[in-house]
Amino acid sequence: MNKRPNILFLMTDQQQKNTIVPGSQCLTPNLDRLCREGTFFSRAYTTNAICSPARASLMTGLLPHNHGMVDCTHTVDDYRANYRSDKNTLSMQLKSEGYSAGYFGKWHIERTMNLGNYGFDEYVTEKDLPRHTPKSIVKKTTVEQKGYGDTIVCAVSGEKEEDTEEYHIYSKAIDFIERASKKNEPWFTFVSTRGPHDPYIVPEEFYSLYDPKTIKQPESFHDRMKDKPGIYRRIKSVWDDLKWEDYQEITACYYAFCSLIDAQVGRILKALEKTGQADNTIVVYTTDHGDFMGAHGLLCKGVPAFEEVYNIPLVIKWPHSGLKNNTCDTYLNTHDLAPTLLEMAGCRPLEGIDGSSIVPYIKGEAGLPKRFAFSEFHGQRFFYTQRIIWEDGYKYVFNGFDEDEFYDLNKDPHELFNLIDDINYSRIIEGMASKMWGVVKESGDFNLEKSKYFMFRFAPVGPDGI
Repeated sequence: MNKRPNILFLMTDQQQKNTIVPGSQCLTPNLDRLCREGTFFSRAYTTNAICSPARASLMTGLLPHNHGMVDCTHTVDDYRANYRSDKNTLSMQLKSEGYSAGYFGKWHIERTMNLGNYGFDEYVTEKDLPRHTPKSIVKKTTVEQKGYGDTIVCAVSGEKEEDTEEYHIYSKAIDFIERASKKNEPWFTFVSTRGPHDPYIVPEEFYSLYDPKTIKQPESFHDRMKDKPGIYRRIKSVWDDLKWEDYQEITACYYAFCSLIDAQVGRILKALEKTGQADNTIVVYTTDHGDFMGAHGLLCKGVPAFEEVYNIPLVIKWPHSGLKNNTCDTYLNTHDLAPTLLEMAGCRPLEGIDGSSIVPYIKGEAGLPKRFAFSEFHGQRFFYTQRIIWEDGYKYVFNGFDEDEFYDLNKDPHELFNLIDDINYSRIIEGMASKMWGVVKESGDFNLEKSKYFMFRFAPVGPDGI
């Protein structure tokens, strides 16, 4: 047995936490098993609501403004988002500690696609994968808008599980860990699927697991969002022509996509057991961000800062800890995962990062300081700016383009009531805004920290605090 544990990191794209919680309509038996054998994190939050910033934060332990990739690699010019390649990463640190490393699937962190620069010995990314086009579409749901073209939201295909990109990616990873089992060194394997990202196109054999008519409506589905930023309502208008039955069909396809990926998780967990490595391998399952999937009448992700996108699934099986069927309720962010895994593996930490290890919280040690979660959003193509903070079941959203938001998630978990103007919460709101400014200063968020000019003075309290 290796002295240090292997690390298997399984990542999806755009998976809502509710797909893996107890009682979910989404069928994920292998993830259910992983939860029973490890720790489920109820308050894990993505650092950013879109792919590249969140993924770069995961690897570096840094907030987006510090690693530079503040938007998706393929959507903006370099001047808008440019990864700072001088930053150390989880994979580079593990490589320096004697780990062999393989990466299989969607990268989407920086533009070179040369993962050898980041400590990976073998890799297959979206650059290497043939563009997957499902054959024999059985049925589909589209959105039609003038000047934008007809776009598929979801579809059912006649292809087999073995023909999917997810199966192919996991097969590559399984081959890597089977070969690694014969070597006397620890390994780090990262498996990253493009699913269940839209368009939600799935094989009929997985779609048939669901009856769309039984899909339950989100509590916030009829929220007209009159007390929320105007852009939220504008984005919702994209889906105005869809009926609830369309959302049921879309959700069934989405759940089927998650079930397809779950089947691959089962395959790779079996490979660990077959090669005798299960008891010495840390297994992580998470996503980069979630999906609205009907909440507030929305689909996909983006600027609306709702829980369905930010509160992400996270499960960690850590065999050496002895923890099973455990739930950790502490707040944590994507950028806390690298330092956490390095501590679990007994490796040197990354220096000068924004994240911190939550190992003491996983162990349930006494007398630990209370934590909060913090995320930042830099706008996508249309330059929206947000900072979000969670603490004690409260949530404050600083919107640089419209009215702010404040939700008491203890009483209103579906975010139906924006209480930003409720005087009963004014002291809490000011305190959370002050804590936001504290993170801004501590992390060197220069752009926001220096926003003291007259036209920027509309936060509940300014950068200098109460």
